[in-house]
Amino acid sequence: MTSQSSLPTQYFALQNFTFQNGDTLPSLRIAYKILNPHNSKIAVVHTCFKGRLDTTLTHANGVLKDHKIILIALLGNGESSSPSNTPSFPKTLEYTDCVNAQYELLTIELGIKEVDVMLGFSMGGQITYHWLATHPSFIKNAVIVCSSAKTSRHNFQFLEGPKAALENATSEPRGVRAFGKAYSAWLTSAEWFDEECYKGMGFERLRDWDDVVTVQGYEGWAGDDLLVLLGMWQRGDVARCLTSGDILDSALESIEAKVLLMPCETDQYFRPYVSQREVKSLKHGKVAVVPSIWGHIAGGGANQKDVGWMNGKISEFLRG
Repeated sequence: MTSQSSLPTQYFALQNFTFQNGDTLPSLRIAYKILNPHNSKIAVVHTCFKGRLDTTLTHANGVLKDHKIILIALLGNGESSSPSNTPSFPKTLEYTDCVNAQYELLTIELGIKEVDVMLGFSMGGQITYHWLATHPSFIKNAVIVCSSAKTSRHNFQFLEGPKAALENATSEPRGVRAFGKAYSAWLTSAEWFDEECYKGMGFERLRDWDDVVTVQGYEGWAGDDLLVLLGMWQRGDVARCLTSGDILDSALESIEAKVLLMPCETDQYFRPYVSQREVKSLKHGKVAVVPSIWGHIAGGGANQKDVGWMNGKISEFLRG
């Protein structure tokens, strides 16, 4: 099967796109890839925070192998239009901006009338929630991994740390490195560090893992892109998709699709109890908690055992 990285990145251009904050760009581009192009069932997969098209877990060789997968880069990720590649890009970006642009890509450019399954991890899960609330009849099934319908106060405050490290640095390279350092301990869990799981990734010492994750892992990333994505994450709230108010339960109750919520039991960003609370307001919702000490990044494919577990649960969900 063709590897994800060898597939060409495609671009869809929108003219005179207006953002939720009122700003308008004369031209906006959405970057995407199409995997398994000859299949008829449609899956849409989103990138996450600091996610690129080639690093996103798609399950293209697993549970979604029989689907044509439209893999879409979030605005602000450096592949789609972003502060780093688009002059006058807005300082604030919202999930609804991404949804509005992607809707034109899927319906106008690609001629898609219905999505069989939409999948997203972390910020990809949050935009999936916003899709479900904005276009309730467009998506049949959704899989939301290590995410939530609304960013918690705890998650918001955690993000203030790396944000401050970046904004107060003496140069952008130093700021991006400081951002990575401030972010790194939140990726997994205390148990992961205690059990030295970095050794299973081929790193003999913690500082070797740290160098790859906090330095090499941020190569090519612009500080302004990280900040615009972070702001969108902090403001994430599907209740804002409703014109009638700001009640989260009402937004969740409006969702028509079948939804599988997959938190990880040790995720420090998106706690499992939040998914257990959200599912009570979903018409057709289920929760499957990933049993892993890999924390948040378990949902992004960091550990193959977790990927296999998720693959099985998603397959069971789609058959139901």
